[in-house]
Amino acid sequence: MDIMNDQFYMSLALDMAERAQGQTGINPVVGCVVVKDGAVIGLGTHLQRGTGHAEVHALNMAAGKAQGSTAYVTLEPCSHYGKTPPCSQRLIDEGVARVVVACEDPNPQVAGRGIEMLREAGIDVEVGLLRSRALRLNEKFIKYILTKQPFVTLKSASTLDGKLATKTGDSKWISNGQAREIVHTMRHRHQGIMVGVNTVIADNPSLTTRMEVPGLHPIRIVIDSSLRIPLESAVVTDGQAPTIVVTTAAADPAHKAALEAAGVTVVVSGAGPRVDLQAAMVALGEMEISSILLEGGGTLNGSMLESGLVDRVVLFFAPKIVGGGSQAAGTFEFPGVEQMKDAVLLEGLEVEVLGDNVCISGTPVR
Repeated sequence: MDIMNDQFYMSLALDMAERAQGQTGINPVVGCVVVKDGAVIGLGTHLQRGTGHAEVHALNMAAGKAQGSTAYVTLEPCSHYGKTPPCSQRLIDEGVARVVVACEDPNPQVAGRGIEMLREAGIDVEVGLLRSRALRLNEKFIKYILTKQPFVTLKSASTLDGKLATKTGDSKWISNGQAREIVHTMRHRHQGIMVGVNTVIADNPSLTTRMEVPGLHPIRIVIDSSLRIPLESAVVTDGQAPTIVVTTAAADPAHKAALEAAGVTVVVSGAGPRVDLQAAMVALGEMEISSILLEGGGTLNGSMLESGLVDRVVLFFAPKIVGGGSQAAGTFEFPGVEQMKDAVLLEGLEVEVLGDNVCISGTPVR
């Protein structure tokens, strides 16, 4: 085995899969490269739920020449009939001699059976090349397929003293242009974007994706315990993307009816006075929303983090200090722990310098 060639072709497959993030819905992003006699004869990426998988596109490009080839696939080929036929059978039928798989598919309908099917057909299968990168690429899919709840990425931009705004509420702009461009890419790569109603009332945001190349708009999700969202809000009236308002059974029925008449989906989660966030995640998962970008204020951020509902934290810091004490909104507002050993830790830290801004991201654990 030539590990350099294997890594090169698997990296190419992963690169292709990465570019499709945000457009496959609850399906994973997958790339496939078919190589024969030292030449690439087929490339494929899964582009949309219900359409051909990466292996199918790559084998179609190979146009019947895949006999004796090697296929590099970022996720275990499927073995079951879903919206499309099983890719493992297609690889067998095309006479592929060797399949290199980055990681197993956690989907209980696959979970090793695709690899087993290939091996039973006499195909040489190797698993684990660039596994960690492949798992990270599909962390949203993995969370959803195993729990039926959305993967939540908490994103926040703050000053060095942890403030989201000055004491007067001014927040434009904390982060620089480079950081804001990354945030819009993050919106494109998540199915939903979540804020609290106070953000809607204060800023009247559109919560859409604004990129140099047009991106996908996420579903707007507003947490609004007492249903205070104005009917004239942009997320209610602009029609650029669907809007879901999550509220409680104690909310005003007349306002609920008015929102629904305007095309907003209203989800009741909990009796009140506050939205039951755990139940809300279950409800949003049932609506096939597999990933959410949380761009909340300090209270919603704190509540989601304290409830253990945040899967990744992405914090942008600007070299600014604004003070303001309790009058200036902080990134996380919750009762807090009594001892440092009980603090929420971030594991797997990644640090990126973006001009004069710094982005720190990681996975929260207790």
